[in-house]
Amino acid sequence: MSSPVPIALLLAGVSSQFADKLALDTISLAATQGGASPRLVGLLVAAQSAAWLLVSLPAGVFADRIAPRSLVMLGGGLMLAGSLMGAGLLALGLVGWPLGLSTFIAASGPVVIALSIFVLLPRMVAVSTLPRANGRLELGRACFSLAAPLLAGWAVAHGMGALGLIICALAGLVVLAAATRLPGDRPPAQPRLPLHRAITEGAAFVARHPYLRPIALCAIGWNMAFFAFLAIVTPYAARVLLLAPETIGLASSVYGAGLIVGALSGPVLIARLPTGLLLVFGPASSLLGAGVLALAPASLGWPALALAFFLFGFGPILWFITQTSLRQAVTPQALLGRVSATLTTAMYGMRPVGALAGGLAGEAFGLQTAMLLPVGLFALSTLAILASRMPGLRTMPEGEVAPAANKAWLAARS
Repeated sequence: MSSPVPIALLLAGVSSQFADKLALDTISLAATQGGASPRLVGLLVAAQSAAWLLVSLPAGVFADRIAPRSLVMLGGGLMLAGSLMGAGLLALGLVGWPLGLSTFIAASGPVVIALSIFVLLPRMVAVSTLPRANGRLELGRACFSLAAPLLAGWAVAHGMGALGLIICALAGLVVLAAATRLPGDRPPAQPRLPLHRAITEGAAFVARHPYLRPIALCAIGWNMAFFAFLAIVTPYAARVLLLAPETIGLASSVYGAGLIVGALSGPVLIARLPTGLLLVFGPASSLLGAGVLALAPASLGWPALALAFFLFGFGPILWFITQTSLRQAVTPQALLGRVSATLTTAMYGMRPVGALAGGLAGEAFGLQTAMLLPVGLFALSTLAILASRMPGLRTMPEGEVAPAANKAWLAARS
């Protein structure tokens, strides 16, 4: 069966997300191998992920106003420039704040690209095929996510950490080439609100929505938890479980396997299982994975680490495909960019907060005790869904929620 996603859109989305993951794995491993403290590793991870917090909201406004192709090209240029700068710094053995700045620049690229794709996809495919289309995008990302930690682990172990960021720069070139094949039409004209009011309009729609609001709360808790885990897990695996860089990279690559299994099975499971069940399963599976690793003895370190990464990939990708299709179906076209930016900030903007919290906890309380932090945060993200109307949701609520949400939005604008 052919993919419903145009090849240029698929290339841009997959390449940008692959580069984002490869840069994260490369930086955390290179810093750890260079003797960086848990706090410094946390700061570098936070710098790499801060773009999702600082860039998402204004980029969402522009995604509703200008041709998405222009934003995709901007994103590819940022990836290219930031990755080349970071590669040079790693080649010189510099892992301080300049490396953090370069990764922030490079990570801003995938932010604007992801928002552009979210706005473009509902224009290019039918609503009924959104889960399948989003599943194909996530499958492509998953395949490359499987390779990213293996590549990063091999490069760092052989003293060639800069190679990972050079490959990220090449991914930026792929994005630029793909962007030339995307449609260049602008969104329909709409009132040009000041930037802060346009951002507030999208956030208010999410805050009022009975399904988007709990998704945002779950995303805040999950991303804080996951990046607290990422800030801790490499030093934890190397210094507590005594695993080699190649072994850590191999276990981390199981995350990509979980993503692939989830992306392949996602359209079928979404069609056959209650929507609410999938939305609960995503954060609950992450809670299970983090709990198993925190309680596992050192002798079972590699299997526990691999299981945790598999669950982090499998459950959350089902959640991501489900909630992405849901919000694309129930959001007015004129608000797609800003609503996506609000949810993107909730999903990714908490990354630097979680990374800083994980790094500081690892330094203050020790790595073993700090592993309890992501466990608690994953529990909160699961509770955000359980405490809402979401568990009783059986199908995509396009017909039930969209008209009421649109009416409330129009009334607020008048």
